[in-house]
Amino acid sequence: MIELHNVDVPSFLSVLDSCEGNVYLVTREGDHLNLKSKLCQLVGLTQLIEGGKIAEAYIVCENPSDETKLFRFNLLGDTGEV
Repeated sequence: MIELHNVDVPSFLSVLDSCEGNVYLVTREGDHLNLKSKLCQLVGLTQLIEGGKIAEAYIVCENPSDETKLFRFNLLGDTGEV
């Protein structure tokens, strides 16, 4: 589980698009939204965005390599683009 704070939304969506497996946003209420779905991205992220940044969220990945990718993005801002 990855906890995100103050994430740049466009860059985050770009990293999500590069993920191979399902990636879930877990809300404080316990809802799981599959962020590979553009509709769930819209619904989930609009609830969490404050001032253009994600205020607080938990991410759960099915694929360990996706979790590594999102962890690097969260920690270092690394989008994986050259």
